[in-house]
Amino acid sequence: MSTSLWHEYTNNRVTLGEIMMKPAKKYLWTGFYLIAVVGIVAGIWFQNRYSVRDVMKIPITEFSNSQYPEDPANRSTHYGRYSRRELQLVKKDSTHFDFIFDSTDSRTAKVVFKNIDVSLFVPIAPEWTKADRNLEKIAFVDREWNRQQVSFNPHSEHIEIHGGNGFEEANLYSAEIARNCLNAGLWEVLLFTQEDGQKALYYHGWFTFPLGHYKRVFEEQNKISYWRYWWSLEHWVDPVGTPVHLEALRKVVLEEEVETAFLGDEFIFTAGEQRRKNKTVEARNLVVWKDIFGEENIQFAAFIPPGRYSLENLRKNEYWRFGKLQKTILRNIHAPSSDKTLSEIELVFEVREPHHAVTRFIVSGIDLDAVPQLPNTDYPKGLYMPMGIGVPPFFQDYEYLQKNPSYKGHYFSVMLDDQGNWINHHDVAVDGPVIYKDKDDPNLLHILPLSYERHLLVGHFVMKLQKVQEVVAPPTPQATELPQKS
Repeated sequence: MSTSLWHEYTNNRVTLGEIMMKPAKKYLWTGFYLIAVVGIVAGIWFQNRYSVRDVMKIPITEFSNSQYPEDPANRSTHYGRYSRRELQLVKKDSTHFDFIFDSTDSRTAKVVFKNIDVSLFVPIAPEWTKADRNLEKIAFVDREWNRQQVSFNPHSEHIEIHGGNGFEEANLYSAEIARNCLNAGLWEVLLFTQEDGQKALYYHGWFTFPLGHYKRVFEEQNKISYWRYWWSLEHWVDPVGTPVHLEALRKVVLEEEVETAFLGDEFIFTAGEQRRKNKTVEARNLVVWKDIFGEENIQFAAFIPPGRYSLENLRKNEYWRFGKLQKTILRNIHAPSSDKTLSEIELVFEVREPHHAVTRFIVSGIDLDAVPQLPNTDYPKGLYMPMGIGVPPFFQDYEYLQKNPSYKGHYFSVMLDDQGNWINHHDVAVDGPVIYKDKDDPNLLHILPLSYERHLLVGHFVMKLQKVQEVVAPPTPQATELPQKS
């Protein structure tokens, strides 16, 4: 007790209780003050983060060739010549926006994406997941944390290009918007020309789609509060261990085990973006498929904000989860979104020492009749999809997206343990499956998992769609089992 308070007490001017209340009142007012300050700061943060207008100017981040040497894109010789752009975002109605990309350089054209339905980019959970909070959560998380890159034909009614020095108006081959596989709102614009018969990137910009608009569209389309999942969507909360009730996603009609071979001694092949991303893989002596499952010597350039690869930040893997291929199950299923009988493939791997684990890699809702026959080198033209529930392809055109919104689709792919709980495939470093039929025998189905960020293919499995005695085909290449981790 302070000297002055003691003096008051000894002179009987106040009681002991009143004396003790004075510091308590002081601390109480201090607490109220701190709460008020925190409330004001939170209000300012919220206003700055989620406040929107119908017309907004949004800055664009751009990287030069020297600033982004890890970029795996096939860059045009014109890359960097048509930059210094800014985005004007114009709200047309509750879901449609104009994206107007203009520049302070008069030689750079104004490129406008007109009347774009952003609800096709914002995560929407399939209706049949909404009765199961676990499935809904996984649907939202994987939807946001997988890339969706949408292309527009330059002659589309949704694209306008004018001004500049004439190069872009004459040579624009594809205009694209991407919602990248990071925090909600991190989007990209990509403009391509053609060089030597190849698609070549001449402009790439990164911007933040306003979270206030994102939040409103999310709530209108999903009929739930954004705050239920906002932290997961904006910061990635790993839902590992979440129970996955497959029966809510499809009904099994028939199932049987089928013969599947792992072609461990086959030379690794690459095409498409895996060929371009060779420089973003930190590994040596990867010659045949089984090398990928040997020592843990593979690391990948991490994908970091605002949406670029960084070799200074490397991602490891858990490829030990692909132990011995125990069995493969082929199922006929009925999906909630389709009247047609579809297929489901499950690869079951058993890992002995030191983990003693089971990994179930499931790809479901496949129309096997629509899976193309391809040579190995054309695998990117096969089924090339992310992991998740109600997810779109990595790459698609806008017209296809309008007719086939992902939340109405029947495809899903998950990785589960032996208890049916969700395994974080991002930590495993698997982003999805590639599936196609053999170019010479439609009864042979090729399955190749895609690595983290699709840097490379992770193994080559060949499944026989019919029983061995019913297949009349040349013998498959010699198969080997995946090496066991010791």
